[in-house]
Amino acid sequence: MGVQVFKDWKGNPINKDRHGGAKAALFICFMVLMTNMSYAPTFLNLVTYLRGTMHMDVATASTTVTNFFGTTCAFALLGAFISDSYLTRFKTLLLFAPLVILVSLSLSLSLSQPLIWKLGFVMLTLQAYLPSLRPPTCDDTTTSGSGQQSECKQVHGPKAAVLYIALYTIAIGEGSLRANLPPFGADQFDDDNDDDDDDIINMRRRRKSSYFNWLNVCISGGSVMGLTLIVWIESSKGWTLGLALTSAVMLLGLIVLSLGFKSYRYQIPRGSPLTRMLQVLVAAFRKRNLPSPKNEAELYQESPGEEKIGEILSQTKSLKFLDKAAIINGSTTTGSINNNWSLCTVTQVEEMKIIIRMLPIFLSALLAYIPVPQLLTFTIQQGSTMNTKLASGKINVSPVSLLTIPIFFQTIFLIVYDRLFVPIASKITGHRTGITHLQRVGVGFVMVSLAGTIAALIERKRKSIVAAGAGVGADHVVVPMSVLWLGFQFFAIVIIDVFTYVGLLEFFNSEASRGMKSLGTAIFWCILGLSSLLSSTLVELVNRYTAHHPGETGWLGGNDLNHNHLDRFYWLLAILGLVGFFNYLFWATKYVERKTINNVDRSST
Repeated sequence: MGVQVFKDWKGNPINKDRHGGAKAALFICFMVLMTNMSYAPTFLNLVTYLRGTMHMDVATASTTVTNFFGTTCAFALLGAFISDSYLTRFKTLLLFAPLVILVSLSLSLSLSQPLIWKLGFVMLTLQAYLPSLRPPTCDDTTTSGSGQQSECKQVHGPKAAVLYIALYTIAIGEGSLRANLPPFGADQFDDDNDDDDDDIINMRRRRKSSYFNWLNVCISGGSVMGLTLIVWIESSKGWTLGLALTSAVMLLGLIVLSLGFKSYRYQIPRGSPLTRMLQVLVAAFRKRNLPSPKNEAELYQESPGEEKIGEILSQTKSLKFLDKAAIINGSTTTGSINNNWSLCTVTQVEEMKIIIRMLPIFLSALLAYIPVPQLLTFTIQQGSTMNTKLASGKINVSPVSLLTIPIFFQTIFLIVYDRLFVPIASKITGHRTGITHLQRVGVGFVMVSLAGTIAALIERKRKSIVAAGAGVGADHVVVPMSVLWLGFQFFAIVIIDVFTYVGLLEFFNSEASRGMKSLGTAIFWCILGLSSLLSSTLVELVNRYTAHHPGETGWLGGNDLNHNHLDRFYWLLAILGLVGFFNYLFWATKYVERKTINNVDRSST
C-alpha cells in the first residue's frame, strides 16, 4: 500500500532529485523576505501614522495596531483551512496575495470627490495621499496654562471606515501568507522515515530544522530592509510614496514565488481537518460504553488496497477514551463511507490527540506572550518623545528604525545558532536541534519579564528628565534624552523573537500531522494574534481601573506620554511576564513530543 504525500505541478509523483530541496525553498524564502519588507514597516510604523496623521490618542493608536495584528493572525486560520482542505498551499498563496497588493474594487464615495478604492496597501496609500480621506491638520491656536498645545480632531466617520477597511483587507491577505509560506517551505524538505539509517533520518530532520532558522533570517532581513528604506521614505518623502513602495515590493515577491512553480513539492489536500477531528469526537461519544481496546488489532487502520494520502500514525497510549472511535464492532462496516461519523481510522484519532496535547502549550504560551505586543508598540511611542538626532544633529533616526540594530544582531545570532550552537549542543544532548523546541521557547519567555523591567527603568529615567526640565512638562515636547536608550529594550524584545518566535513556529509545525501543517502554523499565529487582542484589552482595563476619580484618564489615557504613567504599566508587564513564564514552564515539562511515525512516500520513488 503506497502512501502518497506530495505531487509535482502536473499532478504526477515527485522526483526527489528535481523537486523540493534548498533550491525550491529559495523562491519561498524570497517571498518571505519581500513580505516582511512590506509588512514590518507598515505594522511597526503604523502607530506613528495613526497618531501623527490620524490624530489618535495613545491608547487608541496602540489598541488599533494590536487589533490589526491580532486580526491578521486570526485570518491565518482561514488560509490554513483552505490550503489543508481543498487547495495546495501554492494555490492558496496565489489566491490571497493579490488582496495585499493590487486587486481593485470600484466604489463611488461622496466625500469630496469620486475615487477608486484599491484593496490593501493601495487603499491605504490613497488615504495617505488624498486630504479628503484624512482628518484636518491640527489647530495650533489653542493654548493652555502649561503652554501652547494643538487641538487635533481624531479620524472618525467615513474616513475612519476607509482606514479600517484598508487595514483589515491587508489582514486577510497577510494572514493567509503567514499560514502557508512557512509550511510550504517546510514541504520542500524530505523528512520521511523510509530509510533504516538513523544518521540519514537525523540529517533530513536537521535540514528541515535549519530551514526554520533561515526562514527567520529572511524575516529579519526583510524587516531590516523595510525599517531602513521604507520607513526613511515614509519619514522624509511622505507616507504616499512609502506605502506605494510596499505594494511594489509585494508584487515582486509574488512574481519570484511564481517562477519556482516547476520545482515545488505540492502537498495533496486531504479534506477538512476540522471535519476529521469532529468525526473522532462524535464516534468516540457514540461508543463511550464500549470497553477500551486491549490491542491495536481491535482498531480500524485503513481500508485494504486503498491508496492513502498523507501519513499513517501509530496508536499512542494517551487519551485512550478517543481510541473508542476506531473500535471495529458489529454496528459498523469498514468499507462504508457513510460510517465516517461512527468509525474513524487510528490516524484520525491520533491527529485529534496531537491537537489536544498541544492545547496546554497553546494556552500557556498565549498567556506568556501578552506583554510582548505592548512592549513593542509603547517603545515606539516612547521614541517619538525623545531626541532622535544623531551625529550632532546631522542624522534624524525614526524610533522604528532603531529596530534595525538589534534585528541585525538577531540575524547574526541565528546564523551562529544554526551553524555552531546546534551541531555542538546536539552532540551533548542527543537532540537534533541542540535543545528541544519547548526549551527554546522557555528561554525567550524568560526575556519577557526582563524586557519589561528594562523598559520600566528607562521610562522612569525619561520621566525624571521631564520632571526636572524647565517647561518640559508641557504637552508634546521632545525630551532631551537620546532615543538610543531604547536600544536596550529593543534588543531584549528581539531576543524574545530569536528563541520564542522560531521555537513556537517550529514546534507547532513539527508536531502537527502532514494533513494539518498549515493549521499548525495558523495555531502559532493565533498565539501572536490573540495575545495582541488580549493586550489591547489589558490597556483598556488598566485605564479604567487606574482612573480613581471622574475625569481622570488612567495610566495610559490622553495623548501625551509626558503626562502618563507608562513606567507603572511596564512594571505590570514585567510581573505578567514572570507569571506567564512559570505557568508555561509547568506545562512544558509535562509535554511529551509525538513519537517518530510510520510515514512513507513510496509513490515518489
